[in-house]
Amino acid sequence: MVTIALQSAQSLLLIMQHQGQQLGTGTGFVAQTGKGPVLLTNWHNVAGRRPDNNAVLSPTGLVPDEMVILHNRANRLGEWVPRTEKLHGPSGPRWHEHPVLKHQADFVALPLSQLDDVQLYPYSLGVGDPQIKCGPADTVSVIGFPFGIQAGGSLAVWATGFVASEPDIDFNNLPIFLIDCRSRPGQSGSAVVAYKSGGAVGMDDGSSAVFAGAICRFLGIYSGRINAESDLGIVWKAASIRQLTESL
Repeated sequence: MVTIALQSAQSLLLIMQHQGQQLGTGTGFVAQTGKGPVLLTNWHNVAGRRPDNNAVLSPTGLVPDEMVILHNRANRLGEWVPRTEKLHGPSGPRWHEHPVLKHQADFVALPLSQLDDVQLYPYSLGVGDPQIKCGPADTVSVIGFPFGIQAGGSLAVWATGFVASEPDIDFNNLPIFLIDCRSRPGQSGSAVVAYKSGGAVGMDDGSSAVFAGAICRFLGIYSGRINAESDLGIVWKAASIRQLTESL
């Protein structure tokens, strides 16, 4: 019997394209909103630009006009289907940005329209998740596709690191915290989680609880390293992502 963690299938490989020309890869995941399902990923993936200075990311000088998403096939876990979403419509970008921070927050919600033969495995964005203790030096996982690498079919790769700043304190006055993790290009837009395989687990309130199976707490979305020389990475907090999805 083959067993996989649901989170390995929840992360989706993204291919950014301009008129069919591949510009790069990234990661995303799905959430349900009052307006239907959306793909959550980084602003810099869909815009093709750095959020700090608006510089174009691709050495081609092009920015994406569409995104290929490798979705899970309906009722066939272990099979995937590519679906192409246009990034712009008649009135401009199709994606939605944070209602207050706009693209200063490096994450967006892209409404999904191409869902024929697709099975969605959405994240709760932390709502109802077990409150696994997650403080400095606790382990976290970034679940995505470094360099576009896929781990068996299109299952995601788990890169595990440590919380590197106080998660309850905003870093640089933004709703982010830092992790120490050897993450790489292609993982931008990955879900960041605290994952335990079971047994006795420390909880946020200082207690411990025993679980018979695996548990997972969604913490946020990964959006790259603070600079090219560091393994410190940026995670936008779950609460800020919920602010976006609830604003739709």
